[in-house]
Amino acid sequence: MTGKILAIFIVLTAIISGVAIYWLQLYAFYEDVSADAQLRMTNLVTGEPELVLYDSFDGIDADSSPLRFRGCFTTTMSLAMLTETYETYEGATPLTAPGWFDCFDADQIGAALETGDAIAFLGERNIQHGVDRVVAIFPDGRGFAWHQLNEKYSE
Repeated sequence: MTGKILAIFIVLTAIISGVAIYWLQLYAFYEDVSADAQLRMTNLVTGEPELVLYDSFDGIDADSSPLRFRGCFTTTMSLAMLTETYETYEGATPLTAPGWFDCFDADQIGAALETGDAIAFLGERNIQHGVDRVVAIFPDGRGFAWHQLNEKYSE
């Protein structure tokens, strides 16, 4: 009888631990990013980040990791103007967002960057030590932002 109780205790502990880890990874640490957050992109001439025009911003972030930032927005700035004004970003690779943050589809954004249907720009270099903010813009004005490890960690 003691063996059965011990086995049930171990199984229940494993199930509870698994559910807790799942919830902590996908929900616990994320916070909404304020709609008045300032989105910047790095100017091609000055090399300094400057505010860009955007609307309908929806974002999430977490203090537990600098890579958890994701943002979705729209802009009225054309791709032609953006490429002449802001620094493009080579090797942009969007990281997946939690499934409940459905405006950010990393697979779709990544595919569009590979085919040239979207262009990635440097938002801010070293927004946190070793981490860049990357901004991708589609021709229809949809924009997405995320944090990505920079060359400091690529070696």
